[in-house]
Amino acid sequence: MKRYVIAGASSRCHEMFAKPIVTNFKEQAELAGIFDINRTRAEYMSKDTDPSIPVYTDFDLMMKECAPDTVIVATVDRYHHEYIIKALDYGCDAITEKPMTIDEVTCNAILDRERETGKKVIVTFNLRFVPHITRIKELIDEGAVGKILSVNLEYLLDTTHGADYFRRWHRRKENSGGLLVHKSTHHFDLINWWTGEEPEVVYANGSTRFYGPTREKRSERCLTCSYTGECEFAVRYQDDPYMNEMYFKAEKEDGYFRDRCVFSDEIDIEDSMSVAVKYSKGALLTYSLIAYSPYEAYKISVTGTDGRLEMMAYLSGYGADGDANQILVFNRRGERVTYEIKKEWGMHGGSDERLQRMLFCNDMPDPLGLLAGSYDGAKSIMIGICANKSIKENRPVFVKDLLPGQK
Repeated sequence: MKRYVIAGASSRCHEMFAKPIVTNFKEQAELAGIFDINRTRAEYMSKDTDPSIPVYTDFDLMMKECAPDTVIVATVDRYHHEYIIKALDYGCDAITEKPMTIDEVTCNAILDRERETGKKVIVTFNLRFVPHITRIKELIDEGAVGKILSVNLEYLLDTTHGADYFRRWHRRKENSGGLLVHKSTHHFDLINWWTGEEPEVVYANGSTRFYGPTREKRSERCLTCSYTGECEFAVRYQDDPYMNEMYFKAEKEDGYFRDRCVFSDEIDIEDSMSVAVKYSKGALLTYSLIAYSPYEAYKISVTGTDGRLEMMAYLSGYGADGDANQILVFNRRGERVTYEIKKEWGMHGGSDERLQRMLFCNDMPDPLGLLAGSYDGAKSIMIGICANKSIKENRPVFVKDLLPGQK
C-alpha cells in the first residue's frame, strides 16, 4: 500500500484525490497527511474526508512525520514547481494537477530535478480519459485520417464556468499563467498526444474585452457589492454550505475572497485568445478559446492525407442533454462513418474515475499512453507560455528557445 500526502487543500483536490483515496482505494492507498498554509481549509478537508488524517501548515514537518511515497500537488499553480521539486528531493514521486507549472524557468527546473533524482512526475490530464477523446486517439492511431496535416480546436467557456476564472486567483497571470496555460494546457496536451509531434513555433493574439474594468458599477466582491440586484454575474457562494466552510470561513487566515468581481481592475488575463502552432513533422494547429460564450462546447477537426475527423461536444446549453457524442470520419472516397460514443455521467464525463483507478490501482493496461509524464506536461504548457510571450511581444516564439536541451 502506498502512502500519499496532499500539498494544497483545494476544492479540486478534495473531490479528485482526498475523498476517492479514502472511500474507493483504501485497499491500495493511504492518505497520510494534508498540508496547506491555510489551516482552516486543510482542517475542513480532513474533517470531511477522514478526521484522523493529520493537518499541517509546515510542508517539511509533514514530509518528515508522514514519510510518504508520493506527494499530490494541488496548490495555486504558481507554487506547483516548489512542491514538486521538494517531493523529488525527499525521494518521493509527485502527482500534480495541471498545469505542471506556469513558466519556462520552473518547467526546466522540474525536468532537470526529475532526471537527477530518478523519481517520477505524473501530470493529471483527465481529459485524455473522456471516452470520446480516447476514441479519437484510437481512430487516429488506426489510420482513420492518415498522416495528420492540420488540426483545428475551438473551445467555448460559458459565462458560468468562464466567469469563475475571473473571480478566483486565476485572474492574475502571475498565479495561473493565464487561461492559455491554466486551461489550454488540457487542449494542447490532446493535440500533442494525437499527433505524436513536437510543438516548434507558436504565434498568438489575445485580449480582455468582456471581463476586467469594462463596467462602472462594480465592487471588490459580490458579498459586499451594492449592485448585485442588477448584475447577471452576481453570486451568493456564501449560501452554499461547502463554499462557506471551505472558503468564507477561511478568509481570516489569508484574505482570499472566492467571490471577487469579474470586472476588477486587477484582472490581467485574456478572455479571448487565438493561437497558431507549427509542429515538428509539419502539422499545423489553429486554436481559439473564449471565456464568455452563451453555451459551453468544443469543436475539433483533424484533417490528414486520407480523410478528416470532426467532433463537437456540448457541455452546457443547447445540445448538452444528449446521451452520446458523435465522431464523424470522412474518407477520400466520399464516405462518412459515424461513431456514437455513449456519454458517462461521472466527474468530467467519467474521466476522473478512470484516471483515479490508473493512479491508485495501477491494474489497467495503457497501450495508448493515457497517463502523462513530466515531458507531456512540459510540452503542453510550453505552447501556452510561448503564446503568452507572443502576445506580449507580437512575434512568433520558438519552443526550443525556452525549453533547450530537454529530452
